[in-house]
Amino acid sequence: MPTGVAMRDARRQLFDAAERILLRDGPNALTSRAVTTEAGCAKGVLHRHFADFDAFLVDLVLDRIARVEAQTAELREAAGTGTVAGNLTDALTSLFGSIAVAIVSLITFRDELRVRLRRIRPPGVPLATEGVAMLASYLAAERELGRVAADADVETLALTLVGSGHLLFAGREGEPPERAAVLKVVTTVVPGTAS
Repeated sequence: MPTGVAMRDARRQLFDAAERILLRDGPNALTSRAVTTEAGCAKGVLHRHFADFDAFLVDLVLDRIARVEAQTAELREAAGTGTVAGNLTDALTSLFGSIAVAIVSLITFRDELRVRLRRIRPPGVPLATEGVAMLASYLAAERELGRVAADADVETLALTLVGSGHLLFAGREGEPPERAAVLKVVTTVVPGTAS
């Protein structure tokens, strides 16, 4: 690997490289050497920015959580526009069509990562927990607008959508489910949202 070559935003490049490896090859293939090779940098670059590989992985997960939190604001702003079912379908597809399923696998695969995340985060599965919060916030906004039943338990609906979405997207070899399949889950879990 070349040395002495400046990298712009090395953390971002390393995170993006790790994401590509996770999506392409799974958690077994994710090593510090694989990440630096994928990022096109010397192995020392990773260790200059992170105490160890598990610290890198913790920051990767936290970075991806921040993306879901940004998506939460966008989804909540969408309340009252489009259809509830369409918005939920798009949100689930965005959440699980990205790195979320691979991150859940990574956390399951790496004991030390799981232990470190438990020390700094609330209970729950990273990204899935944030996904539930995102959907519950959106459903609450739609309930206030009268587009979701007034007595709807938005927390339970969101939990059910995330669990169902995870199962729908998990185990696929790069091919996400058809939009119609995601929409069917949404309209089944949250009745009356198809129109």
